[in-house]
Amino acid sequence: MTETTHSQTMPPGGGVKPRSPEYRLAVDALRGLRQDLIHDAFAYRLLPRMRVDGPLTRRLPGRLRDFAAWTPHAVICAAALIALFIATVDQGLALVLGLLAAVPVLLTLARPVGAFWVSMAATPLALPFGDPWGDWPWLPGSFVCHLTVLTVVAVRTRPRTAAWMWALTAVYGILADTLFGSDRHGTNIGPMLVVSAFVLLAVTVWHIRRHAEQEVTAQQTVTAHERSRRTLLEERTTIARELHDVVAHHMSVVAIQAEAAPYRVENPPPELEKAFATIRENAVAALTELRRVLGVVRAEDYEAPDAPQPTLADLEGLLANVREAGLGVEKVVTGAVRELPQGVELSAYRIVQEALSNTLRHAPGASARVEIGYVLGGLGLRIVNGPPPNPGLIKPSPGAGHGITGMRERVTMLNGEMTAGGTDDGGYEVAVFLPVALPDEDDA
Repeated sequence: MTETTHSQTMPPGGGVKPRSPEYRLAVDALRGLRQDLIHDAFAYRLLPRMRVDGPLTRRLPGRLRDFAAWTPHAVICAAALIALFIATVDQGLALVLGLLAAVPVLLTLARPVGAFWVSMAATPLALPFGDPWGDWPWLPGSFVCHLTVLTVVAVRTRPRTAAWMWALTAVYGILADTLFGSDRHGTNIGPMLVVSAFVLLAVTVWHIRRHAEQEVTAQQTVTAHERSRRTLLEERTTIARELHDVVAHHMSVVAIQAEAAPYRVENPPPELEKAFATIRENAVAALTELRRVLGVVRAEDYEAPDAPQPTLADLEGLLANVREAGLGVEKVVTGAVRELPQGVELSAYRIVQEALSNTLRHAPGASARVEIGYVLGGLGLRIVNGPPPNPGLIKPSPGAGHGITGMRERVTMLNGEMTAGGTDDGGYEVAVFLPVALPDEDDA
């Protein structure tokens, strides 16, 4: 006998029936109403002063330009006075009606959304104090007040808020006329809805046009930036081409002459052949580095060669090279040697390379000392050379100072510290500290 068990799959959401599109649309609409007119309705939002850099205002004298910045505030205050005047003409309790008409308009200066709700509340409150045979459901002062509030709030907020205010105004007018209206009243619901619709439509068009102008301005800024960037890339390409035509040509000539020089001397000594071979190797290596750097300058999508960048492990080759050039150099390593980040390794190698090159250039015949210290928080470097034994052999260098600047840029990029200057015995010292985060700090 076989027993079969049927499992029933529950619909997503724990069996809750999915809502209809109409329901979701209504929920989204109510959420928009809450966000625009209910949430932080009475938040303090002071009306900012008008900009005075327009084509007309910037022509005004300094004193008048300062006053012109307050034009929006003056217009709102004038509208409040007009509403106050209309509310008090041939009405009952003029003082009460005047306040109920002017306060909501003035409130738009600081609390725009709250001013709308105050205007909605002031409209029925003013009815008992006005002419019982007048228009319904807005008294003349309330009509001007509410229309002004709708306009100002729409300008200060956004089109969706304007749509919600118009809808609530229409709901109030229809309910007031249906529940409390009578034949003795003249209704002004139609004029209110029609006039406010045209006003809010004009404000919405103004918002859309202003937003479009801002987008065009932003796009023009981006286009100008891209044009400037493209011009910069073209200039960099031109510079790279000129550098390649001038420097690479001379470096190639040096390499070829160094290779051919031993064959021009009959029975050259081995030392001479080795020296020329070293010159050729250095020229070829410099030419390779030059082409790599110029490739980066030519274009951003340049892919660097796969050859590994030098690190402190390659320092012995560098020291051997400068020793063959006649510089007596000593290397001292302290601390536990460990692998450092690639950027630190490369920068340390380049700093030592540049410091020793400066020694060869500015202190020929002097001895140098390279100290490398592996400490807990980073790497310390100290390259110091003695005074030149024969200062008369020093030749002026037109590029003096650029090497030190390059070293400082590398150290600054790694948030390190560097000092460079002469020593008491007439030599020169470069001291560098490159911070390296501890492994537990990286994990944290």
